[in-house]
Amino acid sequence: MWVLYGFGSALFAGLTAILAKCGMRMSDSTVATAIRTIVVLAFSWGMVFLVGSEAQLAEISGRTLLFLVLSGLATGASWLCYFRGLQIGEPNAYKTHIDSIPIQCKAPTGATAYIRERITPLPCRMRTGGCPCASKS
Repeated sequence: MWVLYGFGSALFAGLTAILAKCGMRMSDSTVATAIRTIVVLAFSWGMVFLVGSEAQLAEISGRTLLFLVLSGLATGASWLCYFRGLQIGEPNAYKTHIDSIPIQCKAPTGATAYIRERITPLPCRMRTGGCPCASKS
């Protein structure tokens, strides 16, 4: 099932690049990021209430909250760079190669050990003869 979510993520990421490039033709990339963030915020909280997860807010520990806030800051910085890159460059040249770098960087940085994940090969062969991906252990 996780493979379907992975393909869905790739599909929507591709749509993000195309739609963002079209939507930024006559606007500033920072303004575009702010508008996108408002939409993502409304969508995310809508999903929390739709699935009934709002009660879990009280159960979030301080440490978990800290890492979620840090992740949010990293996401914001990533989005600002992403939108600026889209605004000044070609989406396909930028998105398809550069945006996948975090996957390759996670294992060498020791992040896999810290978040208790291990690297395993996908159950399929790709153009490169296979690829490593992170999975829960």
